[in-house]
Amino acid sequence: MKKIIKLMIVLVMIAAFTVACGTKGKDTDVAATGETNTDGIDTSLDDIKAKGKLVLGLDDAFPPMGFQNDNQEIVGFDIDVAKEVAKRMGVELVLQPISWEAKELELSTKNIDCIWNGMSYNKDRDEAMTLSVPYMKNTQVAVVLATSDVNTLADLAGKTVVIQNGSTASDAMDANEEFKNSLKELVKVEDNVQALLDLKVSGSDAVVMDEVVARYYTEKEAGIYKILDEKLADEDYVIGFRKGDTALNTEVEKHLKDMDADGTLAQISETWFGTDLTTIK
Repeated sequence: MKKIIKLMIVLVMIAAFTVACGTKGKDTDVAATGETNTDGIDTSLDDIKAKGKLVLGLDDAFPPMGFQNDNQEIVGFDIDVAKEVAKRMGVELVLQPISWEAKELELSTKNIDCIWNGMSYNKDRDEAMTLSVPYMKNTQVAVVLATSDVNTLADLAGKTVVIQNGSTASDAMDANEEFKNSLKELVKVEDNVQALLDLKVSGSDAVVMDEVVARYYTEKEAGIYKILDEKLADEDYVIGFRKGDTALNTEVEKHLKDMDADGTLAQISETWFGTDLTTIK
């Protein structure tokens, strides 16, 4: 009888050990992958098709990429391109103004489906989002008043420079450490419109911003601003999607490449810039 009891105890211990090892193995697998969904299915494109709309997040004070015109309509190069892509996808484009500083949060909480608004590539954004291939080149430049005696970046030593909060102008400043450290003050504001208005009333000495936006304003308000010849950084514009939304990204890229092939992309670029500045091939 004792032998039977001992045998039963041993069998129970073996069974418990086997279950524990199996459970531990499963927990380790989940921890290693960081995933709880084991099917690995990307439904991002199907989700957009099912709801029939693509919600585009943007800073609506970023001309000529996306901004409010005099009739409070959101227009711009990116808007025209996105409208054509949505049309070819068979869905409605919904424009959702957001705080640029909170763009990653807006995306991750599914308040928007993409960020498409002259967004430059950087490593942090690449880690936080699924990014499209670059569709346009850009540079970071310094803008001063046309009447200013500032002609080089070195002339801004001891002066105040303004940038948009959450923009890659901050990356450009960090990459030019000697220039950044020479400044009296680096001020961050909500958008480039506010930055340029502050410059216009001599509240600052310069604004560091995207060249496409700077050229839009120097042409719109001729004689008010000038762009320094020195560039602070070369960049690429990309579209941001939720991390893992590869199917949606691939679909948008497909239509952009089709639009490049049939001349639609070049036509939209020429409307806004007078030439084809796009780089998608």
